[in-house]
Amino acid sequence: MPAIVIVGAQWGDEGKGKVVDYLAASFDYSARYGGGHNAGHTVIFDGHRFVLQLIPCGILRPGKRAVIGAGVVVDPAALVAEVDTLAQAGIDVTGRLFVSNRAHVIFPYHRQIEKAAEAARGAAKIGTTSRGIGPSYEDKMARRGLRMCDLLDSATFPAKLAETFKEKDAISRGAFGQSLDSAGLASQYAALAERLRAYVTDTAVLLNAALDEGRSVLLEAAQGTMLDIDHGTYPYVTSSSCTAGGACTGLGIAPQRIDGVVGVTKAYTTRVGSGPFPTEMPDLEAKELRDRGKEYGAVTGRPRRCGWLDLVMLRYAVMINGINSLVVTKLDVFDTQPEIQVCTGYRYKGTPLREMPAQVEMFEHITPEYKTLRGWCAPTSSLHEGQGLPAAASDYLKFISDQLQVEIGMISTGPERDATFVPPGTQLAAWLAEAVRH
Repeated sequence: MPAIVIVGAQWGDEGKGKVVDYLAASFDYSARYGGGHNAGHTVIFDGHRFVLQLIPCGILRPGKRAVIGAGVVVDPAALVAEVDTLAQAGIDVTGRLFVSNRAHVIFPYHRQIEKAAEAARGAAKIGTTSRGIGPSYEDKMARRGLRMCDLLDSATFPAKLAETFKEKDAISRGAFGQSLDSAGLASQYAALAERLRAYVTDTAVLLNAALDEGRSVLLEAAQGTMLDIDHGTYPYVTSSSCTAGGACTGLGIAPQRIDGVVGVTKAYTTRVGSGPFPTEMPDLEAKELRDRGKEYGAVTGRPRRCGWLDLVMLRYAVMINGINSLVVTKLDVFDTQPEIQVCTGYRYKGTPLREMPAQVEMFEHITPEYKTLRGWCAPTSSLHEGQGLPAAASDYLKFISDQLQVEIGMISTGPERDATFVPPGTQLAAWLAEAVRH
């Protein structure tokens, strides 16, 4: 049975939530392997809008199971709030939600430290969500973090928390001149632990057993390839692995158990926060595209920076992730665009650039090379099959596929769940058929 990785091929916000929700109808499990509650996945169906930050959106499909892996950093208060919000909408996660006992825990002091560090950077700030994601990963790598298994151990947790807090408070006072607040922290998190106890398990054992039994699994990334801690536009990145390789470390699944990788890209490019963006549009054009595409963060509400599609970046994402099939979302946002620019190459100080720069300073001297394609100036919104696409829209998708040498395995033409179609004969269609057949 297929185990398929879903990754963002840009700077996140590509519409992975909708894609995972659509595919989850055919798969038994959806499993998140990195990030925290800074990743908002929006799903719209039957007139309802759901924004999930930690729980994989496969949970919205009746009878399907959702897993939060060891590579995720979990804010217990945010997770409890999400469970309660789903319950209010009539979605019971009991027996269907599983949280890794090895996932690291975010505490209020992580948020306090992140806000102080971001303020201290001044004009050089990274543009984080200040939700404690980075500091929690810092503690994980420094081997002083606390995990879900620690949180659930009422005998040892208070002492571990006190020792960790003492060290973090000393760091905060020394680096930022700010003391951290610990009032009621132990009791608050003890109560959260009891709310979450029923969901916590060894998710690596769970998923490997599911695969052994012939179950199908969607492995879900957070953010996008260019925000990856190792391969993104460092330091303007997140603190976790957003690429396909993170599925193995974040979930405890061996590489040979993964059958393929699906990359998700918008028909254009967006970015939130600071950092390089070679194909960014001028303000007026960006505002028009932003308004048509409703490009505002699902979690933060921040307006997204907008630009033309960047095939240099997508080629890099295809290489890094081993993408077999590409999903193109928000094609309908270009329905009124008479001409569409596509970046096909970079020049660095006038010389063609063959590799994605490692140093962000190099991006200041990059000039994108564009090819102009004709727009279709016709509605594609909410189309349910490829035959209805205008010829110029089909040409645009074919150009992307030819340039990247990757199939277009799914097309989204609107925010609703059913404004999606999978062209027949693609690898993605075959994976879906195999999952449904079993």
